[in-house]
Amino acid sequence: MSRLKDKVAIITGGASGIGRATAERFVAEGAKVAIWDIVEDKGKATAEAIGAKFYAVNTTDMAACEAAAKAVADEFGQIDIIVNNAGITKDATMKKMTAEQWQQVIDVNLTGVFYCTKAVLPYMLERGYGRILSAASVVAHNGNFGQTNYVATKAGVIGMTKVWAKEFGRKGITANAVAPGFIGTEMVRSIPEKVIKMLEDKTPIPRLGEPEEIASAYLFLASDEAAFVNGAVLNVDGGVTL
Repeated sequence: MSRLKDKVAIITGGASGIGRATAERFVAEGAKVAIWDIVEDKGKATAEAIGAKFYAVNTTDMAACEAAAKAVADEFGQIDIIVNNAGITKDATMKKMTAEQWQQVIDVNLTGVFYCTKAVLPYMLERGYGRILSAASVVAHNGNFGQTNYVATKAGVIGMTKVWAKEFGRKGITANAVAPGFIGTEMVRSIPEKVIKMLEDKTPIPRLGEPEEIASAYLFLASDEAAFVNGAVLNVDGGVTL
C-alpha cells in the first residue's frame, strides 16, 4: 500500500492512542513519519516500533515548534502533512473550573494547533503542496457537560480549519478536521464499565470507535483521493451527533 508514498508527515501527540494509530497507518502507506510528543520514553518506543522518527516537542512553545519543523525539513527534505492530534482534557463544571484548568487546555488544544501549523506552513508554501489535518471533536457541535475549556478549543479548531481552507486553498494546501466520537483509547477504556456502557448506548452504532478508524479518516484526508476536500469536518462518531 502506498497512498502516501514519498510524503513526509508530522503527527503531534503520536506516542499513543489515536496519534500512534495514525502514525502506524501512515508508515504502512509509505509516508516518512515524524512523531512530535512531550512524552519522550513512550514516543521513542513508538517510533522505533513502527519505523518513524521521534522528536521531543512541547507544542505550546512556538520556538520549539519552529525548531522541530526545521529539523524535520532538514532530515527529510520537505513537509507535506501535519496531523494536529495532540490534546488534553481538564474537565470540571464551569462553577468549579479554575483559570489554570482553562488555560492549560487552551494552550495545548488550540494555541498548540496554531503554533504547529504556523511552524510548518512555510515549508508547504515553498512546495505549493500541503495537508493540514486537525483533531476536532463531536462535542464541538453540541457541547458537553463539564467541558467548557475542551469544547471551546475544539470549536476553535473547526473555525481555524475553515479560515485556513480559504487562505491556503489557492496555494495548493488544504485544511480539514476530523471530529471523533467516543473512541476506545487506553484512557477511555480505563473508565468504569458502566460509563462505557452509557457512551455506547448513546451511539446508533452501539460501540466505541477504534483509534484505527480515526486513523483511516486522517489517511483519506491526507491522500490524493481527498484533493478536492477542503474546509471539511469529518465526523467519525457512529452517528452520535444525529
